[in-house]
Amino acid sequence: MEEKNNKKTIWAWCMFDWANQSYNMVITSTIFPAYYVAVTANAKNGDMVTFFGHKYVNTVLSTYILGLSYLIIVVLLPILTSIADYRGNKKRYLQFFTWVGALACGGLFFFKPNSPLEFPMICFGLASIGYCGGFVFYNSYLPQIATVDKQDSVSAKGFIYGYVGSIVVQVLCFIVVLDYKGLGITDDLAARISFMIVFFWWLGFSIIPFKLLPKGEPNAGKHDYNVLTGGFKELAKVFSKVMQMPLLKRFLSAFFFYSVGVQTILLVAANFAAKELHMPDDHLIIIILIITLVAVLGAVIASKSSEKYGNVKTLVGLVAVWTALCLCVFYVSNETQFFVAAVIVGLVMGGVQSISRSTYSKYLPLNIPDTASYFSFYDVTEKSSIVVGLFCFGFVESMTHEMRDSVLALDCFFAVGMLLLIGLLVFENKSKKADAIINPVF
Repeated sequence: MEEKNNKKTIWAWCMFDWANQSYNMVITSTIFPAYYVAVTANAKNGDMVTFFGHKYVNTVLSTYILGLSYLIIVVLLPILTSIADYRGNKKRYLQFFTWVGALACGGLFFFKPNSPLEFPMICFGLASIGYCGGFVFYNSYLPQIATVDKQDSVSAKGFIYGYVGSIVVQVLCFIVVLDYKGLGITDDLAARISFMIVFFWWLGFSIIPFKLLPKGEPNAGKHDYNVLTGGFKELAKVFSKVMQMPLLKRFLSAFFFYSVGVQTILLVAANFAAKELHMPDDHLIIIILIITLVAVLGAVIASKSSEKYGNVKTLVGLVAVWTALCLCVFYVSNETQFFVAAVIVGLVMGGVQSISRSTYSKYLPLNIPDTASYFSFYDVTEKSSIVVGLFCFGFVESMTHEMRDSVLALDCFFAVGMLLLIGLLVFENKSKKADAIINPVF
């Protein structure tokens, strides 16, 4: 059995974040959304596009494609996790999803102006599936490689590696996109080259965790169920156990609601800037780079705050900021205001993701045999929240043709999540007092 807190293993785990956050930066946050809006806005019907014979608002289509990709992940993960637990080879599935995501990013290179949208949007969806699919297996390594007292710092370290790696990739793409004339290429080719950069970066650096991470669960063994249906049975068992864990149950309820807001805003922010504020590509890239730099600081601050005040208090503060921020975004009307909002997003973004993951890990029972099953439940909860958020966002925009109305709708989810976190905090404090009375320390 692999020794926990091994520096080399933790470094290899963090390098997976370093590798795959290139997708998150270039494809989700900056170049692809701006390129997609610019290309589809040139259509004869304004912002309306055709996809398999049906007409959609361009940003609604991309939102729905993302939502569908997350829905597919929600359905697939129980099956895949069951197989991984059964055979103890979750690293193989980590590799599979990495190949799917990276190759799909490479496929976006063929997305040219005036070309049909079917192939590039399928690649866009597959890239999302590859990125999200690998994370359940990646996350499930956390309790396997780090002790409980180290999980906050290790989780934060993973996010920091991801942010720094994505910055390096973005700078490389930034050079190509902004200096395309000096390189003797067209602006659309420069954007498409950036998609290939993501392909090589993601796949190349993933070799490190593929080589150094342990194969899978140290306690994996044969189960007495069909692996194709066993994952759903395992989720049902985990759900049943979660319902008997008051703290974990309350945390997951809050996590679902605030994740609807957090994850959706992160996924649609670039479309908002490009479409609502008509922000140039270079300005958007610079702002996203600043967000990412600030997010590194935010993850560190959140980790330190959790050590001093506890995870739940820290999350209450972070989600409260998100709630206020989301309301303010409804009124954002220029780049300066968006920049201020973006800096605040950066500070709370890394913190809320890192602390959420480690809080869930801390609430898990010690020495559980199949961490992948429990983290599958965590990821299904998170991905389900993203499905709800994306389809809610897209539906409101399709009805009103105003992305601002969609942002306002998301704020309701933030508010509910914050209230549930406050309820968790109150319950946690009562539980500690009751435990102190029953088991006094002399």
